[in-house]
Amino acid sequence: MHPKALLDQATELLRAVLAFDQPADAVVSAYFRQHRALGARERHALAETTYAVLRQRLLFVHLAHSGRGQLERRLALIGWQGEQRTLDAAIDAPERKWLSEAASVDVRTLPDKLRHNLPDWLAGALHAQLDDAQFDLMTAALLQAAPLDLRVNTLKAKREDLQQALQRSGIGAVATPFSHCGLRIDGRPAVNTTQAFKDGLFEVQDEGSQLLAALLDARRGEMVVDFCAGAGGKTLALGAAMRNTGRLYAFDTSGHRLQALKARVVRSGLSNVHTVQIAHERDERIKRLAGKIDRVLVDAPCSGLGTLRRNPDLKWRQSPTTVAELRQRQEAILAGAATLVKPGGRLVYATCSLLALENEDVARSFTAAHSQFEMLVAERALEEARIPHADELVQDGFLRLWPHRHGTDGFFAAVWQRKS
Repeated sequence: MHPKALLDQATELLRAVLAFDQPADAVVSAYFRQHRALGARERHALAETTYAVLRQRLLFVHLAHSGRGQLERRLALIGWQGEQRTLDAAIDAPERKWLSEAASVDVRTLPDKLRHNLPDWLAGALHAQLDDAQFDLMTAALLQAAPLDLRVNTLKAKREDLQQALQRSGIGAVATPFSHCGLRIDGRPAVNTTQAFKDGLFEVQDEGSQLLAALLDARRGEMVVDFCAGAGGKTLALGAAMRNTGRLYAFDTSGHRLQALKARVVRSGLSNVHTVQIAHERDERIKRLAGKIDRVLVDAPCSGLGTLRRNPDLKWRQSPTTVAELRQRQEAILAGAATLVKPGGRLVYATCSLLALENEDVARSFTAAHSQFEMLVAERALEEARIPHADELVQDGFLRLWPHRHGTDGFFAAVWQRKS
């Protein structure tokens, strides 16, 4: 494709994404389906440019004011992540001069807002939870792309064996520091095309998400519920931890997501997973299992703001109103899921949010309202699951993962045991 045409497509894609009426990954995927002639390098350049703009939108818009032409084109030029020679061939001398001037701006001299690239409401909420130094480190981390983590399917492979198999495919991987079944990949190779993936030896899953499953510590022969199963990453991790024994229920309100999970279950080799579509947290299917479940994981619907390295559009699509609405849903879902736990059983509430409103506030509210549940210190639960350096993962008794501290997405989890 001619460089000018590729730049035009970057401009078109950015215009669609910056409307913020759909998740960015959905818009990008739909665009690629409509333009099937695009090659792998062209798709990579378009996608990476789009996400670069989303991560640093405030800064790039500020720099773009001095340019000419369509705003989306100027943003694409500043955020271009393709080959430099492609960009050089697509622009004229004035644009090249303008880009050079924009690149020479010392970002350290600009207002804080243009450096951390967060909306005011979100910056304020996060700064209230972190001191100045930690806030700066955290916001800098959120501007970087997330690593690619894999969870080894321990039913079929050992971590060392998978590491060697990937190496033979030309993919470098190192063991994750906390999860005993995690691998971190160099770059972003197409791991889903490898034979190891087709054989069900691993799933793509952030190390932080793997730790949530470890925190539940599901065991052989138990009855376990993944209450908000979604795409099923944690369901598969729980099934492997149970060594394919017992009974593992995957609840979700989306039949489409549960149907997609079934194919992943088959590839994983699990036979103890039972998918159940529910209408809401008060569904009759839930009532029939009340007080019978050994362990319940509630990975609640949340703002997703802990995944900003992967989904930077969320900081522009969420708002204080949407977060407040989510908080109400989270409390209702947690209370409904808690009815499943039998005496002596374990309950884990988790989000991939950085906000205390969705995390500690929900957990403390639940504890105050449910005297039959005793909160457990997350460090103890992690140590029981043989997670190394557990003390580094806990804050005020809760699991608290930060991108700048742990290299994972932002995650939170609280653990309770139902009194006998």
